[in-house]
Amino acid sequence: MSDPTTEAASPANDDNPAVRRLADWDADRLQAIAREHDTPLYVVDLDRVRENCARLRDAFPDADVRYAVKAHTGQAVLETVREAGLDAECASAGELDRVLAAGFPGDRVHYTAVNPPARDLDYAVSAWNEEPGLTVTVGAADTLDRLAERGYDGRVCVRVNPGVGAGHHEKVRTGADVKFGVPYDRATQVVREADERFEVVGIHAHAGSGIDAGQLDSHRELVSRMGDLARSLVTPDDAGAATDDAAATTDDAEPVDLEYVDVGGGFGVPYEESDPPLDLAAVADATRSALGPVPRVDGDGTEVTLAVEPGRYVVADAGLLLTRVNTVKPTAEETVVGVDAGMTDLLRPAMYDAYHPIRNLSGGDRDEIPVTVAGPICESADVFSTKRPLATPERGDVLAIGIAGAYGYEMASQYNSRPRPAEVALEDDDARVVRRRETLADLTEVER
Repeated sequence: MSDPTTEAASPANDDNPAVRRLADWDADRLQAIAREHDTPLYVVDLDRVRENCARLRDAFPDADVRYAVKAHTGQAVLETVREAGLDAECASAGELDRVLAAGFPGDRVHYTAVNPPARDLDYAVSAWNEEPGLTVTVGAADTLDRLAERGYDGRVCVRVNPGVGAGHHEKVRTGADVKFGVPYDRATQVVREADERFEVVGIHAHAGSGIDAGQLDSHRELVSRMGDLARSLVTPDDAGAATDDAAATTDDAEPVDLEYVDVGGGFGVPYEESDPPLDLAAVADATRSALGPVPRVDGDGTEVTLAVEPGRYVVADAGLLLTRVNTVKPTAEETVVGVDAGMTDLLRPAMYDAYHPIRNLSGGDRDEIPVTVAGPICESADVFSTKRPLATPERGDVLAIGIAGAYGYEMASQYNSRPRPAEVALEDDDARVVRRRETLADLTEVER
């Protein structure tokens, strides 16, 4: 099996580099956008989203590539992803509603909910009535009963907990978390029982989010287990190398006609400037190798399709957050730089201790000094960086916080009664507002 480490093993196309660094953005253009649209302000480059989709399609030419919508649900992004040929994977009724509004047909939509509320299932079944090609992924036998109670008898995928997790933080390592999926040792039974009531089309697992090169062994182990499980389901008389209870079968078991094995996404991106990007082609080769061949039931020689669900990889380096300096406070050890963006605009540093690159777009050739960039929220966690070298900031400077296209706006909130920021989309030479800035009036709009 190949060793997916960095792009150094296979140089990227200069016109479609493996990662877009913060330094690659046009500082003058970003400052002009900040002047026109104010700050805090998200900027998303739709051309870069399109490039990332193309790279994924090239790396996985024979796979179903499904965009994990939760990374960025903006309509402009969703329409770009749809046009680029990726399907959509949704984790909630709201995401399902958004992708349908963005023009995705039902046969390109996969609803993968965790402990879905009743109203979400109601909406999903209603959407299925209009779009019968829609697929519902379930992570508990109980959810199958709830679907049947609502008259659903369509396409079902069963999410499995393979007992293998990976990711950039313990809070996003889903593959070994009992919250997610049917236990591996019960998967065969649940899938076979589901196949008696629904059209079971796939099995699904996901190791976690932000998997880097050092964690790919876990990803390969997950994929290998899913391959063993799939073979035991489609060829119950010859379960091959599968030895877990999940792959156990009985003499009279009927084969399950799987269309695909979905091994999730979670492909990491380099947040720190010195981090190399994943060699996506090598990751794809390793994934296919770990899965192994899984024949279709009809016996015509075709194989079950591999499916992947990248989210972060599609949008992370396509977005950034612009913020303006409002306070410069020297201290004995560093300079504290107050900005108008906070953890309400970009939560990842406060929630995950996540690193995001920061650039002083107004800094020019000023000397660098160690600075702590802090927001206006009344929380000590409201800090974007600590003692990090930055071109000497002055009040009014515009800073760019990079690699913020994934889980940036999506996790924004109105905590401290702060309106959420606007978002501008770049495409070719055009810059347009795709999400208006919330106002103070918006904060009380839903109150009575």
